Amino acid sequence: MTRRKLTGDEIDLWHKVVKHAERMHPGAHSKPPAPPLLKPKPVKPPEPGLDPFEIGSRAKPKPLKHDLKPSLARSLANDPVQMDEKSFRRMKRGKLKPEGKLDLHGMRTDSAHPALTRFILSAQATGKRLVLVITGKGKHRDEPGPMPVPRGVLRHKVPQWLSLPPLAQAVMQVTPAHISHGGEGAYYVYLRRSR
Repeated sequence: MTRRKLTGDEIDLWHKVVKHAERMHPGAHSKPPAPPLLKPKPVKPPEPGLDPFEIGSRAKPKPLKHDLKPSLARSLANDPVQMDEKSFRRMKRGKLKPEGKLDLHGMRTDSAHPALTRFILSAQATGKRLVLVITGKGKHRDEPGPMPVPRGVLRHKVPQWLSLPPLAQAVMQVTPAHISHGGEGAYYVYLRRSR
């Protein structure tokens, strides 16, 4: 059985006990024997040319949890506000009345894209600032398969089309409409002034 080493606190306590205790044989020792001191742990000097290592210094950060493509409403909400902040808040609450409206219900992408382009460019040319583009929410599809199918093709395509030329130069802000103007099935499009 191995004996354990005394800790620093135990050694100090022993010194106090020895100081206050009376000796049984006063002439036997002139002074008490020194208790063993703790050996310091050896420290190796770092090898030349190597950086000192700290635990966790080279650990990779934990990978983020897999996140599917964010919803369209969330990605539009994360876009920076380009227009006047007060007008933007009023528009989001449905307090601004759209000056024009385009309904794309029932259209296919090949006919909806040119109609959207004509509508946006003519609205900007006539000096309109806020227009409403109604896409509809899309049909529920129960198509089995490994890849999820987004609901509402036009609902996903319209913001993409508005961010590409020639419409990008005309559009200042795109945001989902207030429930009174169609909610998730419509978009407010705030246009730049024509020059």
